[in-house]
Amino acid sequence: MSPRRVAVIHDWLDTWGGGENVLAEVLQQFPDADLFALVDFFSDDMRGRIGGKRAHTSFLQHVPGARRHFRKLLPLFPRAIEAFDLRGYDLVLSLSHAVAKGVRTTSSQLHVCYCFTPMRYAWDLREDYLRSNGIDKGLRGRAAHAVLDRMREWDRKSSSRVNHFIAISSFVRERIARSYGRDAEVIYPPVDTDFFAPGATAKTGPGYFVTASRHVPYKRIDLIVTAFNALPGHRLIVAGAGPESARLRNAAGPNVEFVGEVSREQLRTLLQNAHAFVFAAEEDFGILPLEAQACGTPVIALRRGGAIETVRGIDAGPAATGVFYDEQSGSAIASAVAGFDTHASMLSPQNCRAQALRFSAPRFREEFTAAVDGYWRDFTADKG
Repeated sequence: MSPRRVAVIHDWLDTWGGGENVLAEVLQQFPDADLFALVDFFSDDMRGRIGGKRAHTSFLQHVPGARRHFRKLLPLFPRAIEAFDLRGYDLVLSLSHAVAKGVRTTSSQLHVCYCFTPMRYAWDLREDYLRSNGIDKGLRGRAAHAVLDRMREWDRKSSSRVNHFIAISSFVRERIARSYGRDAEVIYPPVDTDFFAPGATAKTGPGYFVTASRHVPYKRIDLIVTAFNALPGHRLIVAGAGPESARLRNAAGPNVEFVGEVSREQLRTLLQNAHAFVFAAEEDFGILPLEAQACGTPVIALRRGGAIETVRGIDAGPAATGVFYDEQSGSAIASAVAGFDTHASMLSPQNCRAQALRFSAPRFREEFTAAVDGYWRDFTADKG
């Protein structure tokens, strides 16, 4: 017997990223599900990618200025997520990197959390979060630390409301175990390997390296810029924007070009024609290195976090799809770029594409649906 009513809980809907790719896939598998989120400020284009659904939202949706500043209402997020009344649902699916997993459920409901990460700014990215918001010093800093202490305690306690955790990577599975004392199944997120594919023609011209992300401290775009400042013979294109953009531009040399926010189509073109995608963050998974590989482009990445699971380094031999470096520094990245020049001939577009296909959307659908079906069968059997 399948669940009659399904609720899907997403943290918030305002921009499109890897989490929203997952949301779109889950809603395809559960097209009759009701969608909930703290706020819903999706554009028409983004909404079209989730089948036109509108989320049931919290009281935060109606706070003046929320469209631009809702993240500053972080202390209210637990109260807002707990206010949703989900008692009429059999199955609750939370897609959580912040507070979605904290929705209140009862013993008669099955709650499965697809966990992108435990709340990172309450756990291990606190200093970056406070610094990027300008609240890391003085009275404001002390108050912010107190708020995040409470958030972390709520995050730990609310994890008990989840029947089953699914982690996006083995790296996140370990973080769930450390943070919540819970085990998790690993199901990798979907990569749109139909859209991100090699170009119709071979790469031509003098060539360039590329990086792309939101310009926030933990992405460490500053280290990539520093590396290429020391490599004047190598061209770097930086896509994306954020609070760090002005500082990054001011620090960049003439061989570093900033192109700002780009469309999905423009990003694909940048990836298709690059020598390599450069990645400096310690990410929980990291979708962009796989989108680059789907386009046939190898990756230069920090040997930490999700990249270890998605990129095959030179030590993989003929199956290699990238070059790793071990220290999160500009000099280490510069050395890795030089190493890439040496090993580029063994990093074939075919191997890169084959690696990305291991993370395709059809594979995600099959694994996610099978996991939830299994949990549901066990849950209903236990209920007798």
